[in-house]
Amino acid sequence: MRRLLQPLIVLLPWPLKRLLLQRLFGYRLAPSARIGLAWVYPRRLTMAPGARIDHFTVAVNLDSLELGEESSIGRSNWITGFPTGTGSPHFVHQPQRRAVLQLGEHTAITKHHHIDCTNRVSIGPFTTIAGYSSQLLSHAIDLQCNRQHSEPIVIGAYCFVGSNYVILGGSALPDHCVLGALSLLNKAHTESRGLYAGQPAIWRKAINRVAAYFIRKSGFVV
Repeated sequence: MRRLLQPLIVLLPWPLKRLLLQRLFGYRLAPSARIGLAWVYPRRLTMAPGARIDHFTVAVNLDSLELGEESSIGRSNWITGFPTGTGSPHFVHQPQRRAVLQLGEHTAITKHHHIDCTNRVSIGPFTTIAGYSSQLLSHAIDLQCNRQHSEPIVIGAYCFVGSNYVILGGSALPDHCVLGALSLLNKAHTESRGLYAGQPAIWRKAINRVAAYFIRKSGFVV
């Protein structure tokens, strides 16, 4: 029954949509949260006050989607994964894996990005996933073992992640960092407050500690 109602729910005005999503799917949606004309059906959905998901975004095949206060996912993003408990032979060697996208407070994902959450993707508070056409890919084929394998992706707080980049599973961008446009992040870095760029991305230079972006109290940038 729920599957049959999904297309109808997408088209409903938000107050009625919110009511049905809560009652039929058990989602936790703050009264001030909003979902536009979007296909958003993870197993669990939590949206804090002021969180929003804009039109034409797809978010499916996830164990959980969690949006912090005043966080946002813009238009036309493709967010998917490989959920647990399917009975599939894929990822049986990773019993602790969870297909999760977690956004901190005042975090923003702009538009036209592809986010693969086969393993957990965590994006810290006040971070911007900027520009267009970027890919966060948490799984790949392990050629040595000839099997699908996944690793989490961690992006810290107060980061600015430029346009048209690729971030691979197992990568980490520390707090207060910039990832340059067209970069490939393929490992876990630890040095914060810096610019990483290149293919693969490496530390390029330190960033001004008191730049207004890195100390702002609101995610919105004028």
